[in-house]
Amino acid sequence: MKTTAISSRPLLVSEIHNSSLQQAYPSIPFSQNPNDFVLPISRRHLLTSLSVAITPFFAPQPPYAAARGLFQMPPPRLTNRYYLVRAGESEYESMGVINTNPVAKTSMDSGLSERGKEQTVKAAFELKAMGACERSCWIWPSITQRAYQAAEIIASVNGVTRSFIVPEYSFLDARGLGAFEGKSLESVSEVVYAYDSISPSMKPPPISDGTPNESVEDVFVRVTQLMSILETQYSGETVIIVSPDSDNLSVLQAGLVGLDRRRHRDLSFGPGEVRFVDIKSIPTYKQPASGVYKCLNPPSCR
Repeated sequence: MKTTAISSRPLLVSEIHNSSLQQAYPSIPFSQNPNDFVLPISRRHLLTSLSVAITPFFAPQPPYAAARGLFQMPPPRLTNRYYLVRAGESEYESMGVINTNPVAKTSMDSGLSERGKEQTVKAAFELKAMGACERSCWIWPSITQRAYQAAEIIASVNGVTRSFIVPEYSFLDARGLGAFEGKSLESVSEVVYAYDSISPSMKPPPISDGTPNESVEDVFVRVTQLMSILETQYSGETVIIVSPDSDNLSVLQAGLVGLDRRRHRDLSFGPGEVRFVDIKSIPTYKQPASGVYKCLNPPSCR
């Protein structure tokens, strides 16, 4: 009689599992080595795994430029309502003197003149008549003395608390005019705008006292950065931008409506002037007279 030897060694869990799988899937070889462990893969499981793995690469992605915070000029749309306000006349402007050195921007000498205060009060009531702050509004002034004073007047007239005034420390500084600092405002303005009409990259002569000498392109970079912040930080809000000078606002508006930046002077703001931003209002493009520089791809001109 043949005797079968029975091992006294207990079966490992992996061996029991492999035995069960071998019965369920006889066509798949399973290792009897307890250190090897292979799970069966059906065609259905394989296809499902592959579809999950490759789906992210083929799923429709939102346009990169449409992401919030990636602000482009001119913008396809704005998520907020904007009012542009130039502060009233400053003490320096009342004397006809250029003062753009940022070192002095918080000085009381950079504040509103008496005439400037009247112009700003008029602007504040104009904003009220336009319903700028009927629901609520944010006021973003330059930290320059006259612009911040203007913001306080606007807030008072429109019933806005100080917590809705957000001082801007650099992007709304008055355009730095370099070596023209301290010169006659009336005579220098014509020279600066003559530069601007030739090329937005032309700068005023430099100076060593710390006053920047900014081109239109330099100002454009600053105000674009400001709009990127505002469009990212707020949605469906009303924002009142208060600038100490005209160039910040005229360059900004030119960018918003797609106007050749060499023509930003056409959009100049007077002291205390208020405008509602309407990006649908695009001025008719006209090539500026220039024997030195021609723009072949308006409004993208450098």
